[in-house]
Amino acid sequence: MNRLEQLHTFIAAEPAEPFNYYALALEYRSLQREEEALETFRLLLRDFPDYLPTYFHAAASLAEADALAEARSTYERGIALAESQGDAHALRELKQAFQNFIFEYE
Repeated sequence: MNRLEQLHTFIAAEPAEPFNYYALALEYRSLQREEEALETFRLLLRDFPDYLPTYFHAAASLAEADALAEARSTYERGIALAESQGDAHALRELKQAFQNFIFEYE
């Protein structure tokens, strides 16, 4: 069983566990299957909006796909979520990535 098959098995066994979808999205990215990665990140943002790790990689993937308005919104929502969760490390990373996004794309 390859890694993608394993991740789909984990999702089938625990469909309410956001980490399984997150790992799947990252695996798709590592395989350069960007459309599937974006689809999975969007599922996470819709179905698990409080899962903070999603925002950094989802926003970066959206920017790379030239979905700039959606990327901006994702960074902004991630920053707000990190603030509300009191996660200083994630907040720092998201703010830095957002600044880089603004510099590069706007």
